[in-house]
Amino acid sequence: MQKELIPHLFKTEYRKIISVLCKLFGIVHIEIAEDITNDTFLLATETWGLKGVPQNPTAWLYTVAKNKTKDYFKRNKIFIDKIAVEIKNSQSNSDELEIDLSNKNINDSQLQMMFAICNPLISKETQIGLALRILCGFGIDEIAGAFLTNKEVINKRLYRGKEKLRLANIKIELPNEKEIEKRLASVLSTIYLLFNEGYYVSYQNLIIKKELCLEAMRLNYLLLKNIKTNTPKVNALMSLMCFHSSRFNARTDEKGGLILYNNQNKDNWDKELIDKGKYYLNLSSKGNEISKYHLEAAIAFWHSQNIDATIKWENILQLYNQLLQIEYSPIAALNRTYALSIVYNKTLAIKEALKIELKNNHLYHCLLAELYNDIDSKKVIYHLEKALKIAKNKNEKKMISNNLKNAKCGQKLT
Repeated sequence: MQKELIPHLFKTEYRKIISVLCKLFGIVHIEIAEDITNDTFLLATETWGLKGVPQNPTAWLYTVAKNKTKDYFKRNKIFIDKIAVEIKNSQSNSDELEIDLSNKNINDSQLQMMFAICNPLISKETQIGLALRILCGFGIDEIAGAFLTNKEVINKRLYRGKEKLRLANIKIELPNEKEIEKRLASVLSTIYLLFNEGYYVSYQNLIIKKELCLEAMRLNYLLLKNIKTNTPKVNALMSLMCFHSSRFNARTDEKGGLILYNNQNKDNWDKELIDKGKYYLNLSSKGNEISKYHLEAAIAFWHSQNIDATIKWENILQLYNQLLQIEYSPIAALNRTYALSIVYNKTLAIKEALKIELKNNHLYHCLLAELYNDIDSKKVIYHLEKALKIAKNKNEKKMISNNLKNAKCGQKLT
């Protein structure tokens, strides 16, 4: 039981404890908060292994974290003379230092930490890494696995990111009303990219993929719970993630192989998540702004509808047209060409696809191979061979290789 419980509690409680302690110590002393939190879980591993799991493991962790924090203040003269005095003065007139691990302060601290981490001073990769470490409780090995790199690279990246935030003395607090909309854009961008890392990027580990998506949704939910950050765009992003997540289990077979949209078993789509997506999409309609999250959520909504193809793809095409006007991206343009091929014809779609600068992307060549199906068998083979060279994921390579074999045998792509 202990072997399973501690990793579970690390995932659920690490982020809560460290967010509160980071807020307490400030971004300048973030390593102290990390050390105390890590020591708390290390002591749990040692103590519970000898004496057994306490009746209330979470309360035990909170008590130990509080005591370790107070001990640190007592031992360290700098904190006694300066930092501790400032903290106590800001809390109350009491001589006793308060480490508030109430649900409200935990949620507030995580939200404030999110704004501190998602700062334009550091790269998006570093923002995601720090979010995974501090706000999601991911270990360094897990983060390295998510980014397909090694621990040393991640440790250096996170260290440099924290150093930049420290030197800039970034405050762990919610921005004021004038700044919140501007800063919220950066937070939403990080959550959006975190979700995409799990949903689209070709990791081998499906467990990590799902966890990345769930953590992105959890962080977004923290924004929804606060009246200052519960905006139409936040609801739109939650809607988008719900719709995409509803098809998560239908996208892969038992061996982890990819199942393309048209071949997915619609019975495996999660109806509850689709309903939640609709709920948040309706909430996002309040206000006058239409963001890229609104349009992508609407596109995802139509993808979740098992209805007449003509109506579905006409709506999707129009939404992609709007999306590209708001914020152009080559991937969105590529997706639009598929909708274009269904609504109009493949010849027009090919003409548009060839204008897109994505020649080093395997999805670009896979789509062109599909569009040339029934038109030019030599170009089908050419683009599949290109895609096979570029693709990195073994399951994608297997799917492309099978299509290439069929194409060379004169069979049409399915």
